[in-house]
Amino acid sequence: METAKYLIERLNTMDETSRIEAKRGIAIDRSLMETICAFSNEPRLEGGYILLGIVHRKDKIFPIYETIKLSNLDQLQLDIASQCASSFNQPVRPVIEVEELGEHQVIKIFVPELPDAQKPVYFKHEGLPRGAYRRIGSSDQRCTDDDLTMFFGQAETFDSIIVPFSSWDDVDEAAIARYRILRAKVNSHAEELNYTDIDLLRSLGGLQVKEKKEQLTYAGLLTFGKSMSQRRLVPSVRVDYIRVPGNEWVADPDNRFTTIDMRGPLLLVVDRAFNAVVDDLPKGFLLPEGQIQAESVGLPSKALREALVNSIMHRSYGVNQPIQVIRYSNRLEIRNPGFSLKPEETLGEPGSQLRNPYIAAIFHETNLAETKGSGIATMRRLMKTANLVPPTFESDHGNNQFIVRLLLHHFLSEDDLLWLKNFDSVALNDDQKKTLIFLRETGAIDNTTYRQLSDCDTLKASADLRNMRDIGLLEAKGKGRATYYVPGKELLPRIFTATSLNSPGTGLIEPVQSLIEPVQSLIEPVRERLLNQLPSELKEMVKQIGKRTPNDEKISNAIIALCAWKPLKISEISIIIGRREKYILYNFVKPLREKRKLVYTIPDMPNHPEQAYTVNKQK
Repeated sequence: METAKYLIERLNTMDETSRIEAKRGIAIDRSLMETICAFSNEPRLEGGYILLGIVHRKDKIFPIYETIKLSNLDQLQLDIASQCASSFNQPVRPVIEVEELGEHQVIKIFVPELPDAQKPVYFKHEGLPRGAYRRIGSSDQRCTDDDLTMFFGQAETFDSIIVPFSSWDDVDEAAIARYRILRAKVNSHAEELNYTDIDLLRSLGGLQVKEKKEQLTYAGLLTFGKSMSQRRLVPSVRVDYIRVPGNEWVADPDNRFTTIDMRGPLLLVVDRAFNAVVDDLPKGFLLPEGQIQAESVGLPSKALREALVNSIMHRSYGVNQPIQVIRYSNRLEIRNPGFSLKPEETLGEPGSQLRNPYIAAIFHETNLAETKGSGIATMRRLMKTANLVPPTFESDHGNNQFIVRLLLHHFLSEDDLLWLKNFDSVALNDDQKKTLIFLRETGAIDNTTYRQLSDCDTLKASADLRNMRDIGLLEAKGKGRATYYVPGKELLPRIFTATSLNSPGTGLIEPVQSLIEPVQSLIEPVRERLLNQLPSELKEMVKQIGKRTPNDEKISNAIIALCAWKPLKISEISIIIGRREKYILYNFVKPLREKRKLVYTIPDMPNHPEQAYTVNKQK
């Protein structure tokens, strides 16, 4: 077991991790018990440590964890042991010790991982799955039905369940024929190729007999079902290809996006989705010196296919939500319902955990998917070979979502190298330079994304990000486990000078700037450029506001006129008006919204990071 001193040193180096949690320890609350439950359940974590009597000092330059005085040490230990014995469906026996650190005492709790046969532990008054927790990164997450499948091993998977009111008539013969063609290319002597269509589907787990009727399983319906049948039986299962102008989501509500909805047999939808996306991607050709044959450049088609196949094969089909393939001007995002069953830190390593084993088997046997869990490693290799920024992956257990991001940007191109010369005075390593390029394109980065871009461990990622923050290139946002980084005061003006604010289809200001409280001395040149983009009457209205004694009526009228001209985010309004964001928000924008003179562009998500304001045209 580790000492409390060592654990605090790790906290101050890496913040809270998957195996270390720090709490004040004033009382034994629900949050502490959830962490104990999560440490007990998480596979291959080998348990975790909880330190009581630790405070996170948010007023320091970087996360600092310090000891505080604990009272009633004996009572706290007794309460922990008592609740661990009575709160769960089975007793949990943590190791509880008190250690002295300087002038204070700290309670160290080690929670061992339980044997597989005893998992999952759950709060007995809540039952499964809600009462069970897993340790995902540095957070405790409620278990889902997918988690229970992992714990119980032999539990019925969703794709093996029979679909009510389905029959052989729901099968698309074109999908059966497609399977035979693909399977023959892999193994022309495969035994199942000699089966009848109905026997073939039975052998693949797509057709079962129930109450003397042959009905499709979800594997059969999804992989081979007619489009009309899927619309009737699983209406939310489809792939949506969404083309968004610019680099941000719903920048202009009057010109939001175009969408192609695709549903039908998965064996056919893969090709339809791939062709729809690839026809839209920028293409080019490169003729190396001394060569007579040109090479294609751009996003590797195999990397795109792997990303699409992975999303279709591993998504959670029990969630009524489509897969979204979102095409921005600078990147491609694929969002599918269902977090990764494989821990984020092991993505790309050999081996896979299958949410839909019957569907996965069909994809593997037809060579549509990489075998042995090598799909992500293949994507990384292909993107690196094409001199593109490596793909990044985000597994969100809380929102039950998995996101793949592919930047359509050649890493360290001539323009990039020229831009990076702005930072010659700072000793940045290659991984930190990658971060600057990534940040310029997407607007934010966290520890997990840095590790994926750089192929490094958490310790190095934390040190590199902290170094960039200390020299002003990054600014930390969020707290503790939710920390992420946006451009800092030394990087922000360089991004402004590198970004074309007049490019068609983009917002007035890129998402990068919207995340930062503007510093007046830095944004003044930018404000002048923005004012030059305004129509003459708006420009004059803004200039009438002045810099000294504010006129509330003039500011309100200017904000309404600006938002009537174009939907604007609060950061954009504050830069144009020349006042700080909080002042504009609470003194003008919020009151105008309450009076229904302004409305959200994304009304369903008031706290959306790309939220903007427009005039109420219905008023």
